[in-house]
Amino acid sequence: QVQLVEFGGGLVQAGGSLRLSCAASGRTFSMYTMGWFRQAPGKEREFVAAMSWSGSDTYYADSVKGRFTISRDNAKNTVYLHMNSLNPEDTAVYYCAAVFDDGYMVSDFEYDYWGQGTQVTVSS
Repeated sequence: QVQLVEFGGGLVQAGGSLRLSCAASGRTFSMYTMGWFRQAPGKEREFVAAMSWSGSDTYYADSVKGRFTISRDNAKNTVYLHMNSLNPEDTAVYYCAAVFDDGYMVSDFEYDYWGQGTQVTVSS
């Protein structure tokens, strides 16, 4: 069982940056693929970024590639999402997710554990 708690959301102006953090419970954090998803009002939840358990593989949605970076610190049981050049289209609730597996995990149904979400609002 893994519990996830996100931190770092907030209000930022277009062009600004934010860093989201997701703290995970459990002693086997390093064996989980970690992902970030987001859901904007009136839209379905969508994949943002993922990192394999080893950290050697990362995956990004085309809409955030080159602007967002996912990273993890297994010693701190934490995964991060560094977001730069934010624009109003990035406004959404951002969710951290985990799955006890490795591989190309970019669909929400592949993840077993979810955080409560943190709101990111980008003003124009």
